[in-house]
Amino acid sequence: MSTATLAVDAARAIQAAAPGFAPRIAMVLGSGLGALADAVTDAVNVPYGEIPGFPEPGVSGHAGQLILGRLGGQPVACLKGRAHAYEGRGIDVMKVPVRAMRLVGCEAIFLTCAAGSLRADIPPGGLMAFADHISLLPGNPLTGPNDDDFGPRFPSLEHAYEPGLRALLKDVAADLDVTLAEGVYAAMIGPSFETPAEIRMLRTLGADAVGMSTVPECILARHCGLRVVATAAITNYGVGMSDEPVDHSRTLAFAGLAGEALGRLVVRFLERFDEAA
Repeated sequence: MSTATLAVDAARAIQAAAPGFAPRIAMVLGSGLGALADAVTDAVNVPYGEIPGFPEPGVSGHAGQLILGRLGGQPVACLKGRAHAYEGRGIDVMKVPVRAMRLVGCEAIFLTCAAGSLRADIPPGGLMAFADHISLLPGNPLTGPNDDDFGPRFPSLEHAYEPGLRALLKDVAADLDVTLAEGVYAAMIGPSFETPAEIRMLRTLGADAVGMSTVPECILARHCGLRVVATAAITNYGVGMSDEPVDHSRTLAFAGLAGEALGRLVVRFLERFDEAA
């Protein structure tokens, strides 16, 4: 079955789970950030296993649930967890979920993830808004025949992370006195963490943070016309920048620490979403 057909079937399953509900904004909640979904009111919880084409995550910190309801006064669809290319299911593993979000009516997607800092002034526990990305992933989720019903063969990524949404996010952060850095995110395939030499390479290339996700979802979202804003919870410094060890348990711990501030930021951002240019 084609991914286009699966996306249509997924959208129908989502609509059947919450009849009459039309989410406006989708959110992808990364490693250790799923607690934000607990704030959704009038929530309908749909396990990924009940939605055609939705891949169940295989990594701790990713629950694999779609939460439909209201947050910050907006109807939202929270993807509580994502699948990753390093799990062996392909670079386009999130194609059906992202396209289904568009089909059920979403106009924007807020992507979150855990990431390692490549800058001394962005410490673990902090937040970084994406201004742009560098993809070092093996491929592109749009490789293969294009489905013109979703988007063009050659989509532009000039403003992959929409400046208007990012400007609103920064304004909200200032109002809440939340420190929000801004920078370029580099995507590596993983699942091994980077070597010190790779960290030096990424810093030379102009990256400010590094992770193993998010870029495929951004590409897929822009292809089908979704507006994109993204924020990383900084969980560690890149290897060689600190004496602290880098491991997944620390990733989850610092993601939880950053998650409290991110939660406040997201809620206020949603409350003011209509102000975005």
